[in-house]
This record gives sequence, structure tokens and C-alpha cells, in this order.
Amino acid sequence: MKKITFVIGGCRSGKSRHALELAEKISRDSKVFIATCLPADEEMKERVAHHQKERGAGWSTVESPIFLPQAILENSRKASVILADCLTLWISNLLLDTDESQKIDEHIRYLIQSLEKAECPVILVSNEVGAGIVPENRLARQFRDIAGQTNQKVAAAAHRVIWMVAGIPVHVR
Repeated sequence: MKKITFVIGGCRSGKSRHALELAEKISRDSKVFIATCLPADEEMKERVAHHQKERGAGWSTVESPIFLPQAILENSRKASVILADCLTLWISNLLLDTDESQKIDEHIRYLIQSLEKAECPVILVSNEVGAGIVPENRLARQFRDIAGQTNQKVAAAAHRVIWMVAGIPVHVR
């Protein structure tokens, strides 16, 4: 059965770990991890290495910092489950790639379409950005707005939404 699960929460709330546990329950083989991170510094490279070690063997990794919807569609044909981590890094990459809101909107529409067409369960991870203060600069506000709108659209398309709070999964839907 095709299912879309959306795991959302604050930074260091346990989102990635919980999403990984959910994926492991779905299948032991043909698991695909779609990474959106572009590690630019040593600290981020260490985080990536930690997540790779946490996943262990049995996962195929696809790096797709910009073309996430395409990666979901292409890999859903052969995977038993896809875990995409994370949407907020993907949105950051989109903003760095183009400042044209129309192009970013197209990527987001295509993401929702790819979830509808995916041939296997898909788990997506994102940061909740609406619980903080209003950022002081334009780019940060633009990022927050796009991330919040994307999170709403993905949550509406998802069969299950889980909000992570201090490592505890709270089932929203």
C-alpha cells in the first residue's frame, strides 16, 4: 500500500531517527535514502557521516539537493520505501539556486505530484519553522515563508503526519 508519511519537528527533536525507524519497519531491503544536504563545512560533513553510519548497510543513497521530486519518482519504481531528509535543506538549496518564486513554486508543485505518483511508501522529514520569531532579514523571512507553505502542502498530501517533540512522536494525523 502506498503511503506518504511526514515527520516534522524542531531542530534536534529526533525527526531523522524516528523516520529511519519507520522506514526500517516498512522494509529490510530496497530502501532508498534521498539526501538533500550539500555539506559545505566540517561540522555538516560530520553530521552527514553520523547519519550514514546510523542508516547502516541496506540503504541506497541518492544525493538530490535540487531535483527531489524527480528522485522520488525515479526511485519509487524499484524501492520498497523512500526516506527523503530533509525538506528545509532542499528549500534552502532551491533559494540558493534561484530567486524566482515562480520556479520555486514549480518545484514544490512537482514535489506534491511526485508524492501522488510514487509507487512505494515515502517518508519525508522537515523542520517546523513557524514556532520562532519573525526573522530580521528578507532572505530568512522568504525561507521561513516557503518552508512553512511547503510543510502545509506536504502535510495535506500525507496519509500520516508526525510531530516530533523532544524525541517523542506525536501523531497529528
